[in-house]
Amino acid sequence: MRELLLAGRRRVREVLVAEGRDASEIVDEIVDLARGAGVPVRFVGAHQLAARASSEVPQGIVAFAEPIVPADLSSLVERGTGPGARHPFLVVLDGVTDPHNLGSVLRSAISAGATGAVLPRHRSAHVTPTVAKAAAGAIEYLPIALVPGIGAALETLARAGVWTVGLDEAGERSVDDLELATEPIALLLGAEGRGLAALTRKRCDMLVRIQLEGPLASLNVAAAAAVACFAVARRRSAPS
Repeated sequence: MRELLLAGRRRVREVLVAEGRDASEIVDEIVDLARGAGVPVRFVGAHQLAARASSEVPQGIVAFAEPIVPADLSSLVERGTGPGARHPFLVVLDGVTDPHNLGSVLRSAISAGATGAVLPRHRSAHVTPTVAKAAAGAIEYLPIALVPGIGAALETLARAGVWTVGLDEAGERSVDDLELATEPIALLLGAEGRGLAALTRKRCDMLVRIQLEGPLASLNVAAAAAVACFAVARRRSAPS
């Protein structure tokens, strides 16, 4: 919620604060930010706040804002031309349905320097209050495109000169050795359990894996996303 007010990308209609709550510096800061932005702040009973909250644990404060407007995929692949412009680095989610995982992936993506995320309209989690909470502010800064299907999105990316790299345990090389990381790139992450869909895997330009050293065969998609995104980030930030 703090990032919602700081980013200023969406109009916040109202902030509700639970009366009699325990002292909290972050809640006090949010109230100050809201008032400074001219957002109405109302103090209400805890039961009233809980009844209006959409998240599982509102923690004494709730904000009501305009919904996030999805980005157009074509805008995510446009290359910047100004000083400091970087190639696109997109994270494409192929059927991640758990909202906590989605939020965590978006948080890792923005922290690793991703320039956008891509979600399918169907059979996928979308941005909800639960996702927003897990993302810890990432949705206020990371453009998110909704596409009819991953296959069509991969075709669009290919036409735009974006390399598509799927994260898969059968990948021929480690994501740490991904030389394409410095190019326009889309990192594809599969659903919980099944991973990338067979057709998605087939359409990727390359498959990479995370080198695991312990006895476990795989990572949760949120953990895998963090490892892979920061592997790409290291490559992109290394001196050329």
